[in-house]
Amino acid sequence: MKVILSCLLGLVVSLVHAQELALVKKDKKIGYIDTQGKLVIAPTYAKAESFSNGLAAVFIDGKWGYINTAGEVVIEPQFDNAKAFHSGIAVVAKEKKWQYIDKNGQPVELPHSDKLYDFNSQGLAILRESDLIGLMDTKGNMVLKPTYAEIKAFEHGFAKVKRGDKWGIISQTGNAVILPEYDEIDISGNGVFVARKGTAFGVIAKGGSFKHVKDATKIWPFLEGETLTYARKDDKLGFINTQGEWVVEPKFEKARAFRNGLAPVYQDKKWGYVNAQGELVIQPEYPDAEVFSLDGLAPVKVDKEWGFIDKSGELVIPAEYGISVALIGFLTSGEDKGFIDGRARVKHKGKWGFIDTKGQVLGNAWFDNAEPFEKAN
Repeated sequence: MKVILSCLLGLVVSLVHAQELALVKKDKKIGYIDTQGKLVIAPTYAKAESFSNGLAAVFIDGKWGYINTAGEVVIEPQFDNAKAFHSGIAVVAKEKKWQYIDKNGQPVELPHSDKLYDFNSQGLAILRESDLIGLMDTKGNMVLKPTYAEIKAFEHGFAKVKRGDKWGIISQTGNAVILPEYDEIDISGNGVFVARKGTAFGVIAKGGSFKHVKDATKIWPFLEGETLTYARKDDKLGFINTQGEWVVEPKFEKARAFRNGLAPVYQDKKWGYVNAQGELVIQPEYPDAEVFSLDGLAPVKVDKEWGFIDKSGELVIPAEYGISVALIGFLTSGEDKGFIDGRARVKHKGKWGFIDTKGQVLGNAWFDNAEPFEKAN
């Protein structure tokens, strides 16, 4: 019985790992690896996209179709363009006409929109009527009638909206959380918004009112779960709390976000790290440094290469890599710095791959390029 349970557990773990895949490029062809670094779909495609909802768009014989995580073609190549599936629906172009399809490749009839937009993972898509936009769900129900000039992507359950030249915030139900009366507004990962009204910068707690942060000339959003963020006063940077109070007076030339109790700061032309009291706990000695990950490691630059330190400042992964500060125009994505879920995308001797928190190369494999891991389903 123990043997059976052990095998079942192993199978479950294997299936969980199989749900995350990374797109890689080798010899000008694209394939996919799992979180162990193993090629699960061989590099075959000249063009392809990352997996989402269990499918990935691939380019075959001049047309786009979709494969599943086993590498099987499940929607035949027939489209001139194809985007990722979200909430079971994708936007495709066929014979110069954009349309929605389901995971069987069948057209989905939804209310007319002057332009078709991708659905998000919450099952919402923008609906456009002339110069105004609203939101609909996957059944075609209107969640928000066209009201705004812009609706940005949802983050942490909220989206920025623009009416005229002012910004506000809506929830996933389309309800206004903050009326559009701000010149700038940003969504944080802890339920606190940062905003500018005229020349005044401040914070807005969920359900609260705007609180001006004295003398602030810029405030950056809080990271998820964090209670401190960095802000500028005159030409120096310090840190404020969620109540908009300065807790570390502005004295640094540059700074970055708090995570895991530490934040990078730039002083005397070098980067180090401070704690929540503003005390230097890792002395400035690096030409560049990034935010700590949830894994407790931070990328730091030593001479011309990057390594990783722990919270004590010990270099636990040697400085012999390039890091993906930004993807280099290859396919998609955005920021990808340091470790995410125990893996970091790095460059070594002109090739890209992934290392774990022990510095081991996943699958001992390097590629011409590699995209971040994505949840395949």
